[in-house]
Amino acid sequence: MRYEERRKRKTHKWKRVLAVAVLFIAALGGYTIYQYKQGVRQSEQLIGDQPKTEYTFNGNKDEYGGTNILLLGSDSRHGERARADTIMIAHYNQAKGTYKLTSIMRDSYVDIPGYGKHKINSAFAIGGPDLMRQAIKENFGLDLQYYAIVGFEGFVQLVDEAFPEGVEIEVEKPMRENIGVRLEPGLQRLDGAHLLGYVRFRHDAVGDFGRVKRQQKVVKKVANDITSFEKLPKLPKLIGIVVPFINTNMETNDMLFMAKDFIGKDRESIQSLRIPVNGSYTDRRISGEGAVLAIDIYKNRQALHHFITE
Repeated sequence: MRYEERRKRKTHKWKRVLAVAVLFIAALGGYTIYQYKQGVRQSEQLIGDQPKTEYTFNGNKDEYGGTNILLLGSDSRHGERARADTIMIAHYNQAKGTYKLTSIMRDSYVDIPGYGKHKINSAFAIGGPDLMRQAIKENFGLDLQYYAIVGFEGFVQLVDEAFPEGVEIEVEKPMRENIGVRLEPGLQRLDGAHLLGYVRFRHDAVGDFGRVKRQQKVVKKVANDITSFEKLPKLPKLIGIVVPFINTNMETNDMLFMAKDFIGKDRESIQSLRIPVNGSYTDRRISGEGAVLAIDIYKNRQALHHFITE
């Protein structure tokens, strides 16, 4: 009899624990949805309910077992089909727990399938993200599953919401030409507009090479800080804020899953690569194209595959 009473008490105890766990999960899910929708509404109040261009994107599974996302930075004020200002590939391997970032310099002179040789950033203007995917596959042998076109205004809104006091950055030199802001040298906290100017600056001796280096530095810092434990409660809202400014074939759940997996990782764990790699290109001037980077396709294809698989 006593045994039966003890067994019943234990059963009731576990039922209470289970009920509390279910309520907690339901509350957490409700909070996540509420925060996400709040972020979406906040951005839609700024830009209105603007229709997004629907793109076909025939991505294929990555042969190395990871997920490859084509990231394109575009000035939405000039239309989504302007030449891509930023071209990156984010590689995520869940099994290995690795995140890798590859920047492709926009002046790289490559074969655009069906259109001959052009700067690679023209692929986006000609045929949208899928033609860019095809160009990357043909020249570098890498399959992409997803794309995300990020408008500059979305970047500004995300930074200002996530970092009310700004993002701490060491500005290397005075910067002002064609970036819409003035930046002076030194360690400082930059709001969204000034941080955007920092990553877009290219009017110095190193030109686009310096710009790509700054872009990778900022992406690593923002990704690390935005997924810190301190920012965790705000993460669904931050994703909601940026979604209206992004054109992507990724589901919101996929974004949250990858962000969750990144929480607590040090930004130094994000490895980065620049294409073309050192010693694999020459500066040339092509009629109708202007200044281009004539790249050694084989060397850069090998470098990219080694980077992804190491």
